[in-house]
Amino acid sequence: MTYALVRPVRLDLNSYARATGLHPEVVRRLVVLGLLEPVRDARGELCFSPAQVAVAARIRRLHDGLSINYAAIGLVIDLLDRIDTLEAALRTAAPRH
Repeated sequence: MTYALVRPVRLDLNSYARATGLHPEVVRRLVVLGLLEPVRDARGELCFSPAQVAVAARIRRLHDGLSINYAAIGLVIDLLDRIDTLEAALRTAAPRH
């Protein structure tokens, strides 16, 4: 059995909301939509990893910059991730003549 030597850094809902510039209710809505992946602490409260701050920034760019509603952002992010995967595969594929 292994044990972590340090406790992982987690942000509570209010700290995460401040770090991302989102209202806590918007954060809760993004969690319900499956756009953010928090964990629950011992009390059952939402906690976010620091990596989720970058996810929120991406969501904000899509919402604010392209006026995409939150419900559609999940699909857009999925498509952008697929494009990234395909482009990476093309870059690593052997060149054809």
